[in-house]
Amino acid sequence: MDDKAKEKKLKRKKVDRVPMPQQDPLKRNKNFNEVALGYSKKDALLEASRCIQCKNPTCIKGCPVGIDIKSFIGLMQEKKFDEALDKIREKNGLPAICGRVCPQEDQCEKACILGIRGKPVAIGRLERYAADREMKQVEKGLKKPPGSEGIKKCTKEKVAVIGSGPAGLTCGAELARLGYRVTIFEALHKPGGVLVYGIPEFRLPKEIVRREIEYLKRLGVNIEVNMVIGKVLSLNDLFDMGFKVIFISTGAGLPVFMGIPGENLNGVYSANEYLTRSNLMKAYKFPESDTPIVKGLKVAVIGGGNVAMDSARTAKRLGAEHVYLVYRRSEKEMPARNEEIEHAKEERIEFVLLANPVEVIGKDGWVDKIRCIKMELGEPDDSGRRRPVPIRGSEFDIDVDAVVVAIGQMPNPLLASAVPGLELDKRGNIKAEPVTGKTSLKGVFAGGDIVTGAATVILAMGAGKDAAVAMDKYIRTGKW
Repeated sequence: MDDKAKEKKLKRKKVDRVPMPQQDPLKRNKNFNEVALGYSKKDALLEASRCIQCKNPTCIKGCPVGIDIKSFIGLMQEKKFDEALDKIREKNGLPAICGRVCPQEDQCEKACILGIRGKPVAIGRLERYAADREMKQVEKGLKKPPGSEGIKKCTKEKVAVIGSGPAGLTCGAELARLGYRVTIFEALHKPGGVLVYGIPEFRLPKEIVRREIEYLKRLGVNIEVNMVIGKVLSLNDLFDMGFKVIFISTGAGLPVFMGIPGENLNGVYSANEYLTRSNLMKAYKFPESDTPIVKGLKVAVIGGGNVAMDSARTAKRLGAEHVYLVYRRSEKEMPARNEEIEHAKEERIEFVLLANPVEVIGKDGWVDKIRCIKMELGEPDDSGRRRPVPIRGSEFDIDVDAVVVAIGQMPNPLLASAVPGLELDKRGNIKAEPVTGKTSLKGVFAGGDIVTGAATVILAMGAGKDAAVAMDKYIRTGKW
């Protein structure tokens, strides 16, 4: 490397990470508009300039779908934004979504060389900028939508995908690109899976999801909604209809409860129901929308993951004066993204740490209080986090009029119970080979949360992408 190149590299290192413009916390906690406002062109170019274009770009290894991060940021450095987005789409069909909700800090950005001594390049924010820029150009009529030359004519074998969440959408898109006739079957009335029912509007606007799905349709993917596979059609029915292979990506949509007294009281929600009512059914617009929701003034949310943060921040936006996030460990052990934790604090969510609910107390059939016990941390458990241990005699009550339980999800047994011979693990997840997604049934593949349990959007996408490769190979060779 010559002296000029070294100097250029050094200058890039000295540029501070460009902060993300955001709504004011005490204004945004009263609306459902997106919190993060996105980079300007100037912001994006400045942040892209921080990338030192490593000879061995370890960031790529940290991406579950293998985006050529070095190349797309290099193109952005040259102001070739269209080419940068094309480079992203070589591996990722949902860039506007991933740029918003993927935990880059634990994946690509965690592997960024700059992160060793400072802050890594904001890879996710740059990905979002590239995708959002294109959307704005389309809105202004400066550019046609991606794939607008018309719906691609796919002529190869028919493939069925069950579930239109991140894994299903990715698998379907990959197979459509290869020329297969893909049909995605979605149980709900809108496609998108957890992207539409689970993630709030203020983190992921549903218009973004709709546009990304329209792009997949132009690739040739057919989507059928209101199709509960296991009830409306069986897997055998799909094979009889001429589908060569099937990919199951139904996610983890069955709520987990605490098993304590009072959970059957009015005003107790699972996070799944609470968020679905708000996100998918637009309950925050009731009575303009048809779906009601309890808009408690004092709401307790149980849990410490991203779903708990989403639920707590939603409760605040629904008008709650106090939202208590009750978590049995300390903040250090919280599985939620650091960004989500910070946003929750900024929005005046009240953290009640080292506490665990033991009873929901009612009045006239409705939630009135939640009784908790204080905890202390003992030795690490299987998760590597210190095990919470109750402190005898330390019970205390919190006055609330709604409770949201956000302690995890399990796979819905509806489909699996209707498929004889489909092997499951002890948690009810489908057993599938790593990488290929092959199940115990010939021609049936599975991936995403239905296999791994609740995980991230990008990991589900990676599973869908890998399964598509294996499905293509099976169709071509006939070898299982």
